[in-house]
Amino acid sequence: MKKIVFAVFLLLLFAACNNHKPTNPVVDSSNPAPPVLNYSVVKVYPHDTSSYTQGLQWLDSSLYEGTGNYGSSKLIKEHITDGKAEKEISLDKSFFGEGITVMNNKIYQLTWKENKVFVYDASTFKKINELTWPFEGWGLTNNGKEIIVSTGSSNLYFVDPETFKIIRQVGVTDNYGPVALLNELEYANGSIYANQYETDYILKINATTGKVEGKMDCSKLLAQSGLNFNPDEYSVNTGYVLNGIAYDSAKNSFYITGKMWPALFEIKLN
Repeated sequence: MKKIVFAVFLLLLFAACNNHKPTNPVVDSSNPAPPVLNYSVVKVYPHDTSSYTQGLQWLDSSLYEGTGNYGSSKLIKEHITDGKAEKEISLDKSFFGEGITVMNNKIYQLTWKENKVFVYDASTFKKINELTWPFEGWGLTNNGKEIIVSTGSSNLYFVDPETFKIIRQVGVTDNYGPVALLNELEYANGSIYANQYETDYILKINATTGKVEGKMDCSKLLAQSGLNFNPDEYSVNTGYVLNGIAYDSAKNSFYITGKMWPALFEIKLN
């Protein structure tokens, strides 16, 4: 996703941050460094390597996935056991699909630059509405009442699911200040989990204050798949980076994957 568009941005960002850490850091003593979130891999499932994963959602024992890239963006309901699609629809080639969330039997799917949000019936995948979003679209989740949107910035936006009008916004910070490049989102147990784009980190964010309360390092996750793969294919240079978080409340498990990754991981936090 967006690696060309953001190349200049990232170069500028690098001067002030290394994974957003300043060269001469000014630590906010009122906002302590987030603790490491340790995890265990429960099971490894196959993942379709043609899926440029933008959004992931677990609902009623099924996995839903939104994928990106112009000409190949899809909305998919898939079998977790083999990674194959049970149901899917393709977006018009003029749209770049982004994050998804399911709420009140409706699937919401963001688009990247097109300022559109597509709303589908979750059972039939029939499109029932189109909403407008004024910014870039990156990630989506919901807290049961509001939809939560990321735009690649350090802000999270809480919006009305019927109109997509912004109700409020929360700035995400850690002990070094604002945390940018928030991407795919998942709401679980009152916290927001976010992929930080082009890093190996998943952040646990306080949904009220925006403070990062935990940090999961997934840099070695793909190596635990047991599959033969070229690590160089899954890097910032290729864009096939960590992205995709879904939560299964019945099992208290997370499902984690990446863009065009060959594996989907069921993990539990320790």
